[in-house]
Amino acid sequence: MVKVFRCPARHGYAVEVSPFIANRLACSASQYYGIVGCGSLLVLDVTETDIHLLRRWEWGDGLFDVSWSETNEHVLVAGGGDGSLQLWDTTNQNAPLRVVKEHTQEVYSVDWSQTRGENLIVSGSWDQTIKVWDAALGQSLTTLRGHEGVVYSTIWSPHIPGCFASVSGDGTLRVWDVKRAACRLAVPAHQAEILTCDWCKYDQNIIATGSVDCSVYIWDLRNVRHPVNQLLGHTYAIRRLKFCPFSRSLVASCSYDFTVRFWDYSRDPPLLDTVEHHSEFVCGLDFNLHIPNQVTHTPASLWDATPG
Repeated sequence: MVKVFRCPARHGYAVEVSPFIANRLACSASQYYGIVGCGSLLVLDVTETDIHLLRRWEWGDGLFDVSWSETNEHVLVAGGGDGSLQLWDTTNQNAPLRVVKEHTQEVYSVDWSQTRGENLIVSGSWDQTIKVWDAALGQSLTTLRGHEGVVYSTIWSPHIPGCFASVSGDGTLRVWDVKRAACRLAVPAHQAEILTCDWCKYDQNIIATGSVDCSVYIWDLRNVRHPVNQLLGHTYAIRRLKFCPFSRSLVASCSYDFTVRFWDYSRDPPLLDTVEHHSEFVCGLDFNLHIPNQVTHTPASLWDATPG
């Protein structure tokens, strides 16, 4: 069953299911594909019959990413085209709890840490820097430099405290150690810009990368001379990918070719299914942590929950 939520004049850039509430998700969106105009942050609840709007906040610039707090079911962080991070609370209808603006260009990625004993936010920006923040969004705790292009994605390891991965327009995948404020590993993963990455939920050494070269590569960090597998089939850039929380080797990817594809990188051939019912770019993608095989994704003005 497919459920759709339409938001006219907005392009959905990211979607994330709440880690606390199975039927709740957040979507960051922008006008005019984020090139100019304002942004919106939507909190949506899925019912048995449809999807309804719980909260909607407007922002003066595009919003490119969103991530839920792992410790408070009401709180989420968004990244904006004005270089800001905003902390929002679903119980506060009016304004963000806090706004910080240290990045000098668009914030394209935000992620809230998932490991026990830490409560941190990481942000990646077009200014080529990565910043780590505490949960209250005070002054940034550290600024990490090393990428030589736009930072498109920053994702915390679900296994290793103080560790996250990043990918960039410079074609590299990097793994960082926050305590040492240093890059632990740099992998020339693609000969093109890399827009997205994600960690395997079952193996701390496995990371997937998705590039404008239309490919998804699976990497084992213990041996990065060659990828474990290459997932080929998309015909335009891969905008976002996610590992499934219920299966070790299942990966979903969405692309500017208007499709969402499901892969099992342990199989040959790895492609399991292709969803082609979109008529615009598919930019946001997430698996539901509570409901096996339920996937959310964001094309230009709609949101789908598609059981696999």
